[in-house]
Amino acid sequence: MKYDQNHALIESSIPGLPPPRRGKVRDIYDLGESLLLVATDRISAFDCVMPNGIPDKGRVLTGISAFWFDLFSWMPNHLISMNVQDYPAAARAVAADLAGRSMLVQKARALAVECIARGYLVGSGWKEYQKNGVVCGIALRAGYVQAAQLDEAIFTPSYKAEQGEHDENITYEEVIRMTDPRTAAALRSNTLRLYSEARDCAAARGMIIADTKFEFGLDPAGKMILIDEVLTPDSSRFWPAESYATGSNPPSLDKQFVRDYLDAIGFNHQPPAPVLPTDVVTKTRQKYLDAYQALTGKAL
Repeated sequence: MKYDQNHALIESSIPGLPPPRRGKVRDIYDLGESLLLVATDRISAFDCVMPNGIPDKGRVLTGISAFWFDLFSWMPNHLISMNVQDYPAAARAVAADLAGRSMLVQKARALAVECIARGYLVGSGWKEYQKNGVVCGIALRAGYVQAAQLDEAIFTPSYKAEQGEHDENITYEEVIRMTDPRTAAALRSNTLRLYSEARDCAAARGMIIADTKFEFGLDPAGKMILIDEVLTPDSSRFWPAESYATGSNPPSLDKQFVRDYLDAIGFNHQPPAPVLPTDVVTKTRQKYLDAYQALTGKAL
């Protein structure tokens, strides 16, 4: 295992298992009929992975995903076990490194659509709305201000690009062409239902979920299941309700803090990314921990 100077896990390695496929955050081990997902402490912004990590970030992502998987009992998901004792012997040998940051999951054929739900007008959606009153092909009424809650949550999918490339916003009609009418309808309805239930759950805990993205796959029987991470600070925009206000970008408990820092120093959004200073690492870690405690009701 490779840790940085702050003891953030940058890269996993498990002797006895084939080398993993490395995503921006997760290391994915192919076990044949299943996968072992290890959430490292790597952090990316603007599709660039930072050289150093955020301690405990992988445990936050894994714990929050598990919380939502359990809550959404109606939606099948890929989780088999988070108990390291259920893993292969090679993985059990590094149990201390994997505990709390790994999942044994069912293999699925991932659908190349990132399913984004937006409940508030912010980020790229706000920029697009300012130009032409449309967000990803969906016309919105006039009169919205920045960070305003939409009258109704909208489904704004994107095409999941290969690593190192930027995801591309697509219309619902393009989702139909990429899949089929029935699959596209299921992606949209599942996304909006999951978001609606999560939004209401978070609201009861003093949190606003402005937007989020889900990923779905098909299991060996062709059934749609929820995969990857779910409603984490990496895949969502979380705002504490007590500090929410329209007209600007509200303070958030997610990696927006890192994006803002990078923009403030003039980072050009191209690799190599700069090393994050200690104070940015510390503050980002606290935001992730605060999001975990607010949503789950537990300390990490």
